Amino acid sequence: MKAIKRKHDKGSIITALTEAQKLAFAPLAFQALAAMLELGIIQFLDRRAAEEKEIISGLNLDEYTVRTLLQIALLNNLAEQDGEKFVLTKLGKLFLYDDMTRANFDFVKDVCYLGASELAASFKNRKPEGLHKFVGKYPTIYHALTELPEKMRRSWYAFDHLYSDNCFDEVFKIISRSYRSIFDIGGNTGKFERVCFKYDENFDITMLDLPENIDHIKNDDELKNCKFHPINVLAENTQYPEIKNSAVLMSQFLDCFSKKDIQKILMDLKDAMDTDSSIYILEPYTDQQEFKGAEYSLSHISLYFTCMANGVSKMYTLHEMSKIIQKSGLCITKCIQDIGSHNYTLLECRKNAVVSD
Repeated sequence: MKAIKRKHDKGSIITALTEAQKLAFAPLAFQALAAMLELGIIQFLDRRAAEEKEIISGLNLDEYTVRTLLQIALLNNLAEQDGEKFVLTKLGKLFLYDDMTRANFDFVKDVCYLGASELAASFKNRKPEGLHKFVGKYPTIYHALTELPEKMRRSWYAFDHLYSDNCFDEVFKIISRSYRSIFDIGGNTGKFERVCFKYDENFDITMLDLPENIDHIKNDDELKNCKFHPINVLAENTQYPEIKNSAVLMSQFLDCFSKKDIQKILMDLKDAMDTDSSIYILEPYTDQQEFKGAEYSLSHISLYFTCMANGVSKMYTLHEMSKIIQKSGLCITKCIQDIGSHNYTLLECRKNAVVSD
């Protein structure tokens, strides 16, 4: 006896087929948008609605280029037609004016796109196999930051700074209420240090990072009052400075490591600090996002870690990070949510501590 096909079955299959084709051609749609931006088509339509022939003459492009790309723009809701004129949509405008969208797009285009072809190999080998398309055999992208091509490095920093930078004023005010000394692990280009000195030019702050990164910025005049401590947190015998009555900050840092490595880092820090010190972990957890688009973005950033950064890390949930902290012998004494404009969470952790309400 034949099964009776219900009307909604056919509809659901068609919908699924449409979504499947979008995924199948997503890399080409992405590069088509990149081409429209590079050729100025998106910018032209932002200035005014225009007919095809106006775009051709205005940008000195041929009919084939403009017609082909406009068709893609229409199908991807980047533009719509009003008679003979093409009009840029709100979605299209985001790629010009929304800082987050632009930073994400450039990051994927300049940093991740080529390396993503090595995603399966990266999962198999637990190494960032896509990185070798840009630089030689570095173990992680962090060791290679100063060697990356200029455009790639610029997009990497723009992406990295966009999210955490708008948290730093608030984080400094929270930490400085309790501590006059901060150790910033993974300080990168010294963005947090600059915020500290903005409030107090004599604030006691020490940046800890890979030796090559510290060598790159230690002579910056704006960081002349900063202390520097070169370190590899994954080394077998990591030498941390003595941490007494101080705060340790790790901003968007632990997501750069596997669960096993995070536990090692936290346990080493616990041994280096006294009971009057605290560890502050600042992260955008995937399960703490207000908007679905934010969760979508963060989850896909995990794939960047796989193929480009280190092959083993990801964006974690708050639940995952809490379990790692607990296994490390630390207590979460405070959980401050909605830091900055991208739903960051600041965890305060201590050893032998009483958890506050």
